[in-house]
Amino acid sequence: MSTAQVPFAFPMVHVILFVFTASTIFHLQQRLVRIQPTWEELLPALTPAVTFRPTSQRAPSRPLGGMWTINAMGRLGNQMGEYATLYALAKENGRPAYIPAQMHSTLAPIFRISLPVLHSSTASRVPWQNYHLNDWMEERYRHIPAPYVRLTGYPCSWTFYHHLRHEILREFTLHDHVREEAQAFLRGLRVNGSRPSTFVGVHVRRGDYVRVMPQVWKGVVADRGYLEQALDWFRARYRSPVFVVTSNGMAWCRENIDASRGDVVFAGNGLESSPAKDFALLTQVNHTVMTIGTFGIWAAYLTGGDTIYLANYTLPDSPFLKIFKPEAAFLPEWVGINADLSPLLKH
Repeated sequence: MSTAQVPFAFPMVHVILFVFTASTIFHLQQRLVRIQPTWEELLPALTPAVTFRPTSQRAPSRPLGGMWTINAMGRLGNQMGEYATLYALAKENGRPAYIPAQMHSTLAPIFRISLPVLHSSTASRVPWQNYHLNDWMEERYRHIPAPYVRLTGYPCSWTFYHHLRHEILREFTLHDHVREEAQAFLRGLRVNGSRPSTFVGVHVRRGDYVRVMPQVWKGVVADRGYLEQALDWFRARYRSPVFVVTSNGMAWCRENIDASRGDVVFAGNGLESSPAKDFALLTQVNHTVMTIGTFGIWAAYLTGGDTIYLANYTLPDSPFLKIFKPEAAFLPEWVGINADLSPLLKH
């Protein structure tokens, strides 16, 4: 007689206990993973659409990781130099570049910059390696191996980025409303009743440099004689030019720049906290007269055309020459007029 087979029955309470235990372990693992996400997990959301790759090497099979940024130091001219240097060196080393929020707030209201912003909440979780830069390009800067680099210093030299000039000009394209305001002002200018065909921007740096140059750097700022020579250089080469003067010392300019010929316009407002108007005027002209400082250097660089600059404005033993190389600051085609150092020699 055959005996009926009774199917094996696992107690229901054990089934419930097993399911509950497995579910608890799974959810605990998920919570542990989510408690502290690493800063690397934030990178996919931050990665820009275009990854910078070295110009001198074949593009790698896969984009290099990491993240590069730079300290936002100084005012407009300094931060433009820092931005352009970061742009160029990150591209040279194949790393994605991000700018601090402070730099974005300085540059973005004026220019159509494209580098993404690195917010402080993310930056504070990145294991940065600080990398100091001199104010001129060096071969070692082409081979920085660290993936997470924060560049430091005050770089503002064409030697970093001049090979990318067309890209730098694109990055520092003025917003339409900023450009149009400057152009509208220039369209209204007249020289002795006639509309000028040649516009020359003149930037005169005064402010803190009047004290700092002689007392700290054994140097001088531009004087009346230099500006007379610079303006006469253009008068001898162009028919009826108009000189558009901007400065953070406009009162001094009105007293020391001869406007009796009717070809000088004191146009700038001199507001260092709101430099867009002055800078836009300087970049919408044909040529440039600059004195010292990165504001004038960048105005001349973006403008193109002829540029006159103040040359040899420190004594040979100036400590300034340890951190500044004139040949790395001024383009070779720019024309220098030597400063008058006699006020320093008297002391």
